[in-house]
Amino acid sequence: MKKTLNVTWLGEQRYLGVSESGHQLLIDNSAVKVGVSPMEALLGALATCTAYDVVEIMQKRRTPLARYRIEVEGTRAETTPKRYTQITVRHIASGAGITEEALHRAAHLSHEKYCSVAASLNSDIVVETRVESEEAGEA
Repeated sequence: MKKTLNVTWLGEQRYLGVSESGHQLLIDNSAVKVGVSPMEALLGALATCTAYDVVEIMQKRRTPLARYRIEVEGTRAETTPKRYTQITVRHIASGAGITEEALHRAAHLSHEKYCSVAASLNSDIVVETRVESEEAGEA
């Protein structure tokens, strides 16, 4: 299954991504930020991917969450390309019958089995780069 996101440069270091479904994502690494940086977006993708799983797992186990949030912290390498060398995902939840053990099991199951973002970060991904030029005015 393929997914597509088209990204258009808006000037400076600001880009607009548009998904196949028409949803927009503003990525901004300029001095005056009006959107998240690419690396922040990566953390956000991981957090929301695992959140979907954890909420669903807890509901299926008949322990729905009343409140839930995730704090994600990434440590980046000092040298280029300054990739993340460590990411910590902290799940914080409350609700009737919610235990740390149950939350841990759901989070672990998400990370190890269901979250496609986590699986992508943990695997060797083949990234193919292609280029093409357009005549001025074609875009």
